[in-house]
Amino acid sequence: MLITVRLLEATQPEKFLAIGMPGGPEWIIILIVALLIFGRRLPDVMRSMGRGVVEFKRGIKGIEDDVEAESHRSSGEQQSIDSPNDTTQRDSSKD
Repeated sequence: MLITVRLLEATQPEKFLAIGMPGGPEWIIILIVALLIFGRRLPDVMRSMGRGVVEFKRGIKGIEDDVEAESHRSSGEQQSIDSPNDTTQRDSSKD
């Protein structure tokens, strides 16, 4: 009997509880609970959540634009710093 149990343990991998995205039946249960909790307010709640997501995306876009503008500005300053040094070297070689 002990040998049989050990053979079964060796052939079957251990099963772990994994928390992942809910599947079809879980989403249905979540929606039913949401309807029970929020009822008539559900459209307003969803609208508010949608506005929040849009505002979040605008904020992220603004940050990305600021970072891109700063990188362009710093690369432009780097080029302007390099340019005078090159002309100075050329001028001194003419003498």
